[in-house]
Amino acid sequence: MRVVVFGSGSFGTAMASVVARNAREVVIVTRREDVARGINDARANPSHLSAFELAANVTATTDADEALRGADAIVHAIPMQGTEEFLIGVRDAVRASGALFVNTSKGLRSDTLELMHEVLERVLGREHPCAFFGGPTFATQLMDGTPSGGVMAAKDLALAKRAAALFSGPKMRVYPSTDVVGVEIGGALKNVIAILAGGLEGMGLGVNAQTLLVTRGCREMTRLGVAMGAKEHTMAGLSGIGDLMLTCLGDASRNKAVGIAFGRGKKIQDILNERAQSLQGVAEGVATAPAAERLAEKLGVSAPMMSTCAQCLRGELDAKGALEQCMSLPIKEDAPLEERKSLSEKARPFASHVVAALAGALTATVMGAGRRRRS
Repeated sequence: MRVVVFGSGSFGTAMASVVARNAREVVIVTRREDVARGINDARANPSHLSAFELAANVTATTDADEALRGADAIVHAIPMQGTEEFLIGVRDAVRASGALFVNTSKGLRSDTLELMHEVLERVLGREHPCAFFGGPTFATQLMDGTPSGGVMAAKDLALAKRAAALFSGPKMRVYPSTDVVGVEIGGALKNVIAILAGGLEGMGLGVNAQTLLVTRGCREMTRLGVAMGAKEHTMAGLSGIGDLMLTCLGDASRNKAVGIAFGRGKKIQDILNERAQSLQGVAEGVATAPAAERLAEKLGVSAPMMSTCAQCLRGELDAKGALEQCMSLPIKEDAPLEERKSLSEKARPFASHVVAALAGALTATVMGAGRRRRS
């Protein structure tokens, strides 16, 4: 099997290493000639995860069309906000390959509020086979073989299983699912909560505060997810609470790092400028937070943490103000979350029973009248 990986950042490099355990050859597509040379000549990515030697079956190229010839699968690891521009440039080659497209990028498109499956349907077409990976997976630990797990979602379960098999192995458990929205929304929104979690740590607050934030943050993520059509059990699994815990409590989270610096008093723009100059990687939560705020307003869903994070990123709140705002929210009953149904949906089962009963009564009346006439 030939697998092409779009993106040579930390996660793209880690994904290439994971699938290299099951593939005959893996080709990383990168924009940078120095990265391609480093991978091909020195067996390491010179910019990301450079301490790790790559497998012999991993190579790199700057020519996407060449890489896609004979490809069986594509693993996409380019940040959400740059995905459409990149894919438009390689769309014809991707379509011609017919290769299974596995997305590993997380986020909401900041201008259209789309999830990745909506972007892919628009760019590649509805018929192209796509699957979506999510779960608590730091790149460094994927590289060193730490036991890890995730969820692979596709509209068709057989397709989800096929994509999951590409990633699965002795050190990696990947569970197939058909809840594409649930896997995607969990991966997107957890980055927003992670910025807030980093803010708490930067302020020097302990695990009481962090656990409160993570737990209630998961609740908020679930409300939004269910409103979009996700299943509640998905949000309680690896791609929901699992990914949230990793990103909020782990030490390698880029989004948490942004929050820590903010909690220590740095200005957001200064933090982002420093990260860009040092190639520390994209913190997707920065673009996702304002998009999530707008999405919640559009859906009519209460999402005060998403809004608080967006306000921080706009410079409207400092870390102390954000904490005070969240701690002064109205306290509501801790009740089960139920999927919202319209009155018509609730009435539909009753109406069907009534129609069935009336139809049965009418049939019995007609048959009885017929028997009477014959007698």
